[in-house]
Amino acid sequence: MTVPGFQLKGLDHVVLRIKDAQRVAAFYCDVLGCKLAKHNEPLGLYHLTVGNSMIDLVAIDGVLGEKGGMAPGVEGRNVDHIAIKVSPFDADSIRAHLASHGIEAAEATIRFGAEGDGPSIYITDPEGNGIELKGV
Repeated sequence: MTVPGFQLKGLDHVVLRIKDAQRVAAFYCDVLGCKLAKHNEPLGLYHLTVGNSMIDLVAIDGVLGEKGGMAPGVEGRNVDHIAIKVSPFDADSIRAHLASHGIEAAEATIRFGAEGDGPSIYITDPEGNGIELKGV
């Protein structure tokens, strides 16, 4: 469908509400290789670069986070999962890297995504948010 005046180009960013934003930012940067683009301390907001997109982490006890109500938990989550494109996709080396950080990863499975069928591995971040590492 064509919309007059604009075209959809892809996801710009995803925002997750987080209890311990510093700890979760370290996970995304140190384990998954995201880059910290900006830390807006007064707002309790971390902007992490993921390829051409971003993951924003909002501390629930910060100015922005307090507007969202209770923190996500067992009975309510931010999102089901976010999928991050990974290339090259070598399931054994990805799982070994995650294991070296104490992260248990599911076996690689073929799943459908934005670029068709391809391998993926599911993990969770330190606060239980689902992450799919998706081969392209």
